[in-house]
Amino acid sequence: MKNSTVLVSGASGNLGEQVVREFINLNHKVVGLVRRKKQNSENPDYLILEADLLKEDETAQSVASAISQTGKIEIAVLTAGGFAMGTIASTTIFDLEKYYKLNFETAYNVARPLLMHMQKNRKGKIFFIGSGVGLDTQKGSKSVAYTLSKSLLFQLANIINVGMEETGVQAHVIVPGTIDTPQNRQAMPNADFSQWFTPADIAKVIYHHSKLKNSIGNTVIVIKDELMNGYLPFSH
Repeated sequence: MKNSTVLVSGASGNLGEQVVREFINLNHKVVGLVRRKKQNSENPDYLILEADLLKEDETAQSVASAISQTGKIEIAVLTAGGFAMGTIASTTIFDLEKYYKLNFETAYNVARPLLMHMQKNRKGKIFFIGSGVGLDTQKGSKSVAYTLSKSLLFQLANIINVGMEETGVQAHVIVPGTIDTPQNRQAMPNADFSQWFTPADIAKVIYHHSKLKNSIGNTVIVIKDELMNGYLPFSH
């Protein structure tokens, strides 16, 4: 018997692919939302659906299709987003709007219909992917548009979690630190890669927390703290 069904947005990205793999390997059925589907999955436990997450109606239709094809979604991991550097001096309104759309709208457009579904079933967890500067905006002076857009995810999670006990739904925000991806290594070749966390590390933390009882004091999940507290057998 399969465990609960998981929906992953940004499923073709570095983190999204690993989250999909983690949950499938641990006996879950997964629905992956991607911008463009190259082919159908050969794995019967993995359903791939197309969705332009910047389009509210299209995203809602894809979420509805996921629900109709799986019956019930109890976990969602929303990984879609983007990053850019930029101080206030170099950040225009266009930049702010671009990253608001990439990092907030793409999450909100998936979360909204899912929340209504989860609240109806009185059970669910939604994981947003935040950032350190989104959590502590005083550190975000060199990435203004990114920082402001990510900070909204923490506020959204807080709003969702008000009255959590009555709905059975919890929102978490993952603070991953720098993710060890080929793109980040190319962009920051002189960085200490040993201090970064792999998509597999982050996926394991998300899976771990997906199994825990809802707790309003457990909204923000900092990957580095998980490592320091020895919750998981990381290799760092």
